[in-house]
Amino acid sequence: MKVRSVREFLEEAKSESFDLDGFLEKVVRSCKKIQEEYSPFITIVEKPSKSKNRGKLPYLPISVKDNICTKGIQTTAGSKILEGYIPPFDATCVENVLREGGLIIGKTAMDEFGFGTFTTNCYYSIPKNPIDKRRVCGGSSGGAACLTLAADFPHIAIAQSTGGSIACPSSFTGTVGLTPTYGLVSRFGLIDYANSLDKIGCIGKEVYDVALLLSIIAGYDEKDSTSINKEKTDYTKFLEENVKGLKVAIPREYFEGVDQEISQRVWDGIKILERIGIEYEEVSLPLTRYALPSYYIIAMAEASTNLAKFCGLRYGLSLELKGNFNEYFSEVREVGFGEEAKRRVMLGTFVRMAGYRDAYYLKALKVRKLIINEFKKVFSKFDAIVAPTMPIVAPRFEDVEKLEPVEVYMMDVLTVPPELAGLPNISIPCGYVRNLPVGMHLIGDHFQEGKILKIAYNFEREWRK
Repeated sequence: MKVRSVREFLEEAKSESFDLDGFLEKVVRSCKKIQEEYSPFITIVEKPSKSKNRGKLPYLPISVKDNICTKGIQTTAGSKILEGYIPPFDATCVENVLREGGLIIGKTAMDEFGFGTFTTNCYYSIPKNPIDKRRVCGGSSGGAACLTLAADFPHIAIAQSTGGSIACPSSFTGTVGLTPTYGLVSRFGLIDYANSLDKIGCIGKEVYDVALLLSIIAGYDEKDSTSINKEKTDYTKFLEENVKGLKVAIPREYFEGVDQEISQRVWDGIKILERIGIEYEEVSLPLTRYALPSYYIIAMAEASTNLAKFCGLRYGLSLELKGNFNEYFSEVREVGFGEEAKRRVMLGTFVRMAGYRDAYYLKALKVRKLIINEFKKVFSKFDAIVAPTMPIVAPRFEDVEKLEPVEVYMMDVLTVPPELAGLPNISIPCGYVRNLPVGMHLIGDHFQEGKILKIAYNFEREWRK
């Protein structure tokens, strides 16, 4: 199939002569072939529902991360405990896509409930990096990034991030990953990891793709109590705006401990920003060092309460009823949860216990507030922050297997600070190290998606010359 950009495809799909059935047949065939080679899917939709409304996304293939509910399509959050669960409703973001004529082609692989950095904690298929199948795609939205890179058809992925689950796989696969401000996109229909941190975003091949999809999925939703009541915006209109005179901050702490070659590629990217008229200045964000421990305390505490609902009675995995309810619930969770899910439930329960709540959980919430204030101080003088997305390039599966859990958590050191603060961020490819892509992270102030998108778009255009 000829690979067309999303923009080209949407123009073509508006034509009355567009062969939808033929196109769908090719897409499904291609999805199956990609699945055999790279395993990005948990579920492939054999017969995508055709919308009569052509809208703004006429017949555009859209994949959905498997922790986002899709009516009539299995949704597992990558966990055995939800195997076979078929939601009776669509998440709001999925409804918005369908209303504009998009086609849901499948559910993408992820770490169980989002618990991971490499999408190796998935009960189902573990995606392989299309650049080198011996390497991981990153996580927890690894399937979304894998499919975006491998697809030989126009496609955008709906993904989700808690502590970097969009930025990380985008960096490892050389795709573009956009995580919006917390509350900009409705979380209704999302199987929660951590309620105060979860954000639904998107991954595409180009900056235009993610700007377009954000325009569709963003907006107020009364079904989500954390949804922000902001007017709908067409984010593609920001892309062509002039960036001359904008100022970006380069935080020194974000380059500490980063592979030297990765740092150099990001600095090469900063020089491109300078070439297109953007000024830069080095700054210090000393509270960065406290972001990772604070994030994991908050995230695990919230995760341990969210996972309490999976009891084997209402949906998902069920076993033979024997013993009392506590014994039954324990057995279901022992069988249904993976090792990382169990670890996070235990740690999260510990930090919420009466004797430790003040020492850990409440202190972490206070540190989060200090980190937000530090970011706000920077944004009072700068339009965006630029840093490496990840401290390493995509590692091999065999190397990931040797890592201890704490070493895996440390991989999120650069993506967690803006996520903890609920800030919008976008990872864009800025070069290669040992033939593997490097991501450059643009972080904006709350609700400044338009600003980071236009910086990313102008950078992308200049970098590709």
